[in-house]
Amino acid sequence: MHLGFILGVGLVVVVLAYGVSIYNSLVRLKHNAVTAWSNIDVLLKQRHDELPKLVEVCKQYLQYEQPALERIVQARANVAQARQAGSPEAVGRAESELRGGLANLYAVAENYPDLKANESFRALQSRVSGLENAIADRRESYNDTANDLNIRREQFPDRIVAGIAHIRSMELLKFASAELSDVDMKALFS
Repeated sequence: MHLGFILGVGLVVVVLAYGVSIYNSLVRLKHNAVTAWSNIDVLLKQRHDELPKLVEVCKQYLQYEQPALERIVQARANVAQARQAGSPEAVGRAESELRGGLANLYAVAENYPDLKANESFRALQSRVSGLENAIADRRESYNDTANDLNIRREQFPDRIVAGIAHIRSMELLKFASAELSDVDMKALFS
């Protein structure tokens, strides 16, 4: 009886320790995904702050290209709304719209040699392009981390611990099919 009791207590301790280990790794993954999302948000905010400067510089040269500028301004507002909602799906849609607007703006700028030569425009274009690359890197990091969490949530016995601890799956960032396909350079310049 005494040996059976000790073995029983030992088994309970091992099972609890294993459960705590699973819980801690799930929490770490969840917080890594939240941090990755926050990193995306920081870069989106930086780009959000740079775009009005870019539009303002362009306004001086692109007097006849108002639709291109208005598309950027509207897309910027849509990204801000999606960020505030915290929905990866909405951010993905808004991001696709904004990236399309920026590509169109850069294509239109090709027809304005004075604008292309403007130092402020070149610096802002470089800054926004750098932020675009950093955002792409962070999106990949977020999706990797969120996917790792989602996989762990579905595995046994992690699924049991995740259910007890109410650890939810995380949405992956998805993008419009147009953003995933090759860029039609002819369409950009027409």
